[in-house]
Amino acid sequence: MLTIATGRNKLLINHLGRLFVTSDAATIIREIEVVHPAAKLLVMASQAQEAEMGDATNAVLILAGELLKKAENLLIMGLHPSEITKGYELACAKALSELENLTTFSLPTPLTQTTLASALKPAIASKQYGHEDALASLVAEAALAIMPSNPKNFNVDNVRVVKIMGGTLAGSKVVQGMVFGREPEGQIKKVTRAKVAVFTSALDVAQTETKGTVLIKNADEMLNFTTGEEKHLEKIFKEIADSGVKVIIAGSTIGELALHYLDRFGVAVLRVLSKFELRRLCRVVNATPLARMGAPTPEEAGFVDVFETIEVGGDRVTVLRQLVEGDAGFDPTTQGEKTRTATIVLRGATSNHLDDLERAIDDGVNVIKSLLKDARLVPGAGATEVELARRVETYGNGLKGLAQHAVKRYATALEVIPRTLAENALGGAEGNEVLSHLWAKHEQKGGEAWGVDVEAEEDGTLLADEHKIYDSLAAKSWAIKLATEAAISVLSVDSIIMSKPAGGPKVPQQAGNWDADD
Repeated sequence: MLTIATGRNKLLINHLGRLFVTSDAATIIREIEVVHPAAKLLVMASQAQEAEMGDATNAVLILAGELLKKAENLLIMGLHPSEITKGYELACAKALSELENLTTFSLPTPLTQTTLASALKPAIASKQYGHEDALASLVAEAALAIMPSNPKNFNVDNVRVVKIMGGTLAGSKVVQGMVFGREPEGQIKKVTRAKVAVFTSALDVAQTETKGTVLIKNADEMLNFTTGEEKHLEKIFKEIADSGVKVIIAGSTIGELALHYLDRFGVAVLRVLSKFELRRLCRVVNATPLARMGAPTPEEAGFVDVFETIEVGGDRVTVLRQLVEGDAGFDPTTQGEKTRTATIVLRGATSNHLDDLERAIDDGVNVIKSLLKDARLVPGAGATEVELARRVETYGNGLKGLAQHAVKRYATALEVIPRTLAENALGGAEGNEVLSHLWAKHEQKGGEAWGVDVEAEEDGTLLADEHKIYDSLAAKSWAIKLATEAAISVLSVDSIIMSKPAGGPKVPQQAGNWDADD
């Protein structure tokens, strides 16, 4: 959705004091604490859109808000909420059926990087206007690298993002495999065709639960004091090395002694502290995470083709990669299906900017997912909404009864998206003017694809088809459905009843410091 296209970013500080600079609606509503119960209903609708499609979350909020605003006028006129609800339901059904007829372009198969990037650009431009070409090309490249033979099985989780401070966006690139922004712990930095063991427990000497006092009587006892546990540790790591394991992934701490033995046995060690990353890694190498220190069974051990350390803009990162047919060094004798992963390595000057770039990429990947389910696209830039508003209004004029007023108001509510777009891009005063140009062009035959030109090269309008500005039909359809449902849910409420928060009476706050004298 190009709803907050060149709208300004919001600087947001959440309840933990963390700073966000973003225009992503999903992030904003997730980080602010919405208290009002009716507003929470709209937030839930927006979160449902985020879970279902990953894009057009702001469209849900804007449209639901506008539908409620229009409903207020109808209520003041004396219409009953049930009439408005009925009208909104009729208008929503009409809008969804008309939306099916507005599709002008479908994603061609087989997918190519160019066609995929052009379909992603509008979604990414709404978050990162000006950087959409570079980001769309990165996302398309990463998605095609991991595309399974049946595109319906595309897994969003297999496109990872690693943020490395420094440099500019132009220095970003796609790396095949899973990238971790740290070096391996020991001396071994590169291993090929290796067995992998994943441990969630600490690789260290076990500490006893109780404290004990050791009395040492002579020098020999002093020298032999730690030999026992050293031998025990050596035995464990020798067993691991003898089982053929060449790479260990540790989810917790690694002791110095453990590292010494692992280096001696030629085993590479990488620490991955995030349990989510550890889970993904287990899926990539096909391993079972172990909670005990010891040699893994053949079923528990994973396999990786390449484990190496490379340099990205002065930072050294570790890459785990599975080779597929066509790659140099691919061995056709390896068994089992391999999970392919691609990582987009992002470069940027500040962590906030990198976070925002990551959110734009996240939206792009979700758009691919929704397009693989339904490849149909409709004109973007607000063109579809104006055309739907026109058709719903015509439908409303032919209705009898009080519901027709609500249907017509629904049509005017749909105008909020092109209007917001025009106001964000061209300034508040231009919104109505651009909208009247759009209405005039949509009244003409074949004018369905006229949308808002955010760069205002002529009269603020452009043909969305010619400029390849498309939105996913499925995302648009869900947004309209969820926004209408949220508005109807609020309209069907006649009173809000809130219980007091649990927890008994509050402790009275004392003035000044508790330790101060009276």
